[in-house]
Amino acid sequence: MSNTLIKSPKDVIFGWKSLSITKSEIPALRLLALAVLAGTYIGFAAHLATTVSVGWAEAGFPAGLENFFVGSVFSVGLMLVIIPGSELFTGNTLMTIGWFSGSIGARGMLRNWVLVYIGNFAGSIFLAFLLAGATGLLDGAVGGKAIAIAYGKVTAEAGVLPHWASFLARAVACNILVTLAVLMAGSATTVGGKILAVFFPIMAFVASGFEHSVANMYFLPAGIIASGFDAAAGSSGIAPAQLAKLGWGSIWTGNLIVVTIGNIIGGGFFVGGLYYLIHKTGK
Repeated sequence: MSNTLIKSPKDVIFGWKSLSITKSEIPALRLLALAVLAGTYIGFAAHLATTVSVGWAEAGFPAGLENFFVGSVFSVGLMLVIIPGSELFTGNTLMTIGWFSGSIGARGMLRNWVLVYIGNFAGSIFLAFLLAGATGLLDGAVGGKAIAIAYGKVTAEAGVLPHWASFLARAVACNILVTLAVLMAGSATTVGGKILAVFFPIMAFVASGFEHSVANMYFLPAGIIASGFDAAAGSSGIAPAQLAKLGWGSIWTGNLIVVTIGNIIGGGFFVGGLYYLIHKTGK
C-alpha cells in the first residue's frame, strides 16, 4: 500500500504526544460541547444495537450470529466520533502517551478526562430521555431488550469471579480494542480507511461481551427509563421484584465505576503506555 494512504505505527503513537497537548488545552465549554456530541453519537449506536438485537432468540438464530450483527452496527458510533470529530473519554485515555513523554502534566490530562466524561454522560443520558419521552421507541419490545441489557450489566456474575472483577476484566479488554481502533483510524488518511479501521475492533469488543463505559452511559439509563413502561417491563422477562435492583445508584456501584477504571487501564496503560515504551526504546 502506498505510504500516502497509511502512517507508520511509530508516527501514529508519537502523534499522540502533540495531540495530547492540543486536547489538554481545549477551552472548557468547547471541550464539553464536543464531549456531549460524542456521548450522543455513542448513544445512537447503542440504541441501534439494542434495536437490532430484538427477536433473534425467538426466531431460533444462534447467539453468536446475533452478537456479530449487534457489534457490526454498534461500530457506527466510533465512526461518527472520529470522522466529524468529537471528544470520547475512552479514546482519550491514549493521552497517557503525552503524560509519559512529558508533553503534558497529569493535571492537563485529568482535566480533559473529567470534562469529557461529564460531557459524554450528558449526551448519552439526553439521548436516552429523548428516545423515551419524545419518540416512544422504548415502550415495547425494544424497551424490554433495553431493560434486559441494563439489568444484566448491574447484576451479572461470571463463574468464580465476583461481579466487579469480571466487569473490570471486560472493561480492560474492551478499551484495548477501542484504543487500537482509534490508533488504526489515525493511521489511515482516507475516510474509507478510517471506517474499515474502526469496524473490526469495535465489532469484536461488542460481539465478545466486553464493557465500554460511555456505551453504558446510554444502555443503563435507557433500561431504567424503559422499566417505567408497562409494555417494556412485561417484555423484558425480568420479574418486577428483580427490577428493583436496577436504579440510578446501581448504575454507578454495579457498573460504571469499575468499568471506567478498567477502560483507563486497558487504553491508557496496556495500549498507550506499552506502545509508547516500545517505540520510545526502539525495541
